[in-house]
Amino acid sequence: MRPRTAVLWAAFLAVHVLVAWQGWVYPSQPMGDVVLVYEPWSASAVTGGAIVGITEPWVYPQLALLPMLLAKLLAWPLVGLVGISGAYLIGWAVLVTAADAVAFGVLVGRTGTASRRSAGWFWTAALLLLGPIAMYRIDAVTVALGVIGGLWLIKRPIVATVLLTIAAWIKIWPGALVLAAVVAARGRIRVLLTAAAACAAIVLMLFLLGSGRHVLGFLTEQTGRGMQIEAVAATPFLWMAHFGAASIDYSFEILTFQIAAPGAEVLAGLLTPVMVLVVAAVLAIGIVKATRGASFPRLFPPLALALVVTLIVTNKVGSPQFQTWLIAPVILWIIFDRTRSGLPAGIVLVLCALTCLIYPLSYDALLRAEMLPVLVLTVRNLLLVALLVIGVRAMVRVPAARMARRT
Repeated sequence: MRPRTAVLWAAFLAVHVLVAWQGWVYPSQPMGDVVLVYEPWSASAVTGGAIVGITEPWVYPQLALLPMLLAKLLAWPLVGLVGISGAYLIGWAVLVTAADAVAFGVLVGRTGTASRRSAGWFWTAALLLLGPIAMYRIDAVTVALGVIGGLWLIKRPIVATVLLTIAAWIKIWPGALVLAAVVAARGRIRVLLTAAAACAAIVLMLFLLGSGRHVLGFLTEQTGRGMQIEAVAATPFLWMAHFGAASIDYSFEILTFQIAAPGAEVLAGLLTPVMVLVVAAVLAIGIVKATRGASFPRLFPPLALALVVTLIVTNKVGSPQFQTWLIAPVILWIIFDRTRSGLPAGIVLVLCALTCLIYPLSYDALLRAEMLPVLVLTVRNLLLVALLVIGVRAMVRVPAARMARRT
């Protein structure tokens, strides 16, 4: 292994250890979801109780239960030493680190190129800046799958599409990478048919397991949610809360803090159709560029990033772990088109740092709608909108085939 690659590997693994430790010492219990909901869900499944997504509706796609069960298995030998909760947290950290290490091996290997090392350093920095929320959420597992699937889209499109489809049945966002590939790849029909076949196989398996009417419950369970305080669209309401014209309430049904203000429920209901419209508009731009002969390395990265950012900006949920979704598209942008990846990569790193400042470091103050965390969150949300604009602008500037031959 080359010295520069060895240093990169050491930094990547060291950051995982540091971030895992931060989950234990940072305020606001950033690993709370892992121990308070993932562990009980997995325990219920293995002890003959309710199986989320199978015997009862669930907010996540059903395959999200698999990494939770795997963490339970990894935790089992440690239960006698540190208790059930501590063992499960360690098991989860080991699982995420192992998944990331596999993806990192695909990314940089033993003798990574300059662009692959740059992507590796970006990933390492993003984890460090985002902090424990980058590891202690189910989203962390999908980042590794998104990186591997994205890197294999050119040489192993069928395997890549299957991986990305599986990831989308853990957390929906990797489906944006599949959509981007369907638009930008030359073998788009093969990608589309592979994704459809993988979805059909997963749905059939779920029906055989008894999921029945709960197969698509992760979609219907989201419809009744209110506006979460960290959502981009909630920003004006947070300022209203700061000045006493709105309130922040806790929803015991979905275990999150939401905005209570005139017009908030109406806006929350409008965001889903707005998301559909913006996704359609982004895809339309990508389709136009693809039909004019735009190359995959130039079109896919900004299209993938724009789709992923759209899922965040137009979402009535603004969970901090959503920032992990941005890591894979930027890594792929660095690999496929390094010279134009600097600005989006820099903005994503700033977004990671600002998100960590909000959650978990100043979350209690945010719940009181104090000015400083509300201001930080406002800047973070404006940068998300700016990142969407940058992604769309990069798509618009992708040259057609004839223009590309002239340059």
